[in-house]
Amino acid sequence: MPHTLGSVLVGAALALLPVAHSESATSLRLTLKHPGREGAEPRNATLRCDPPGGRHPEAMRACADLAESGGRFEHEPDGRMCTAIHSPVSVRAAGTWRGRPVRFRKTYPNDCVMRSRTGMVFAF
Repeated sequence: MPHTLGSVLVGAALALLPVAHSESATSLRLTLKHPGREGAEPRNATLRCDPPGGRHPEAMRACADLAESGGRFEHEPDGRMCTAIHSPVSVRAAGTWRGRPVRFRKTYPNDCVMRSRTGMVFAF
C-alpha cells in the first residue's frame, strides 16, 4: 500500500510533538503548615526535577535529596541536635516521582525534627 505525502507529513509532525508525560517526570505539590500557630497560613510550593524547577526556592537541593533517598520523603535523622520544644509542623506531598504516583503526609514535633528527617524537600 503506497504512502501518500500527506500521511508521511502527519506522521513526521506527530513524532516531533513533545511527550506530555515522561516516564521520568517528577512533579510534586508540597504543603507545609503549623497547626498550632494562630493565623499561620499553609505554605505551598511546586517541585519539578530533571531538570530541577518549579516554585521551590531550593529545587536543586530538594531534587538531590529525593534522588539520594530513592524518592522517599523521609529518611533517618541527619544527626542535628533538635530541642524538645513542641511546635508541630505538618507536611504533605502529592504528585509523581520519576513517573510514579506518590503521596506523603506526616506531622513532626517541630521544624528542626522535620528538616532532620526530610532534608531540603520541605525547605520553603
